[in-house]
Amino acid sequence: MNVEIVRATSLGALPHGFFGRRGGVSAGEVAGLNIGYGSNDDRAAIAENRRRAVDALLPGAKLVTVHQVHSADVVFASAAWPQDERPHADAMVTDRPGLLLGILTADCAPVLLADEEAGIIGAAHAGWRGALGGVTDATVEAMVRLGADRNAIAAAVGPCIAKASYEVDEAFRDRFLASDELNERFFTRGENSKAHFDLASYVVHRLRAAGVNTVEALQLDTYAAENRFYSFRRATHRGEADYGRQVSMIALPA
Repeated sequence: MNVEIVRATSLGALPHGFFGRRGGVSAGEVAGLNIGYGSNDDRAAIAENRRRAVDALLPGAKLVTVHQVHSADVVFASAAWPQDERPHADAMVTDRPGLLLGILTADCAPVLLADEEAGIIGAAHAGWRGALGGVTDATVEAMVRLGADRNAIAAAVGPCIAKASYEVDEAFRDRFLASDELNERFFTRGENSKAHFDLASYVVHRLRAAGVNTVEALQLDTYAAENRFYSFRRATHRGEADYGRQVSMIALPA
């Protein structure tokens, strides 16, 4: 099976893509294109999956990742870090061609950003904590400091857990309402009266509030699409011992 890449219209011809689990060599509960060294998967399989993903998008490029910690911290990437020296952060920006900024997810929202004319790109990991804490705001500001035009930035929100699959408790909802009572619009009630959260729409809202005019949400549910994507929540609900991670990447052509 070939590696599947989902692309965003908003990011044009820039090398970018949202990957799922199709086209990899991992087996068992993490079968497919598992990119995450945080899983218990065979390290050789993960390395091969990473090679396949990079080659499918921009052969010869260097994959740059961070140690994601659900923060709003952003770092500038000038080169790929060794795996054991990755900075703790949840977003990256760069103006260096040939670097693939890679975000790993398994329900959280991957966000890829670009000001193509300025030659500046960014990538962010927006779980609910990071999104509420302002990781996308911080990424936009980091791009602007690097020379991007806020009004020229385009952003795409990739596959993540959808509202129908994202049941949350009242304490979760209260955190968002305490930040802004208008956040009520990102919650609905399910058939059991439990709150459901629309992560993708919230991330889109934060991007637009940060001044990004072109924002695209792919509206792909990682939880529901078992054959296409990894999902931490789905694995947890099933009592599985492990779960895979997919990667979303963007680069400036060399």
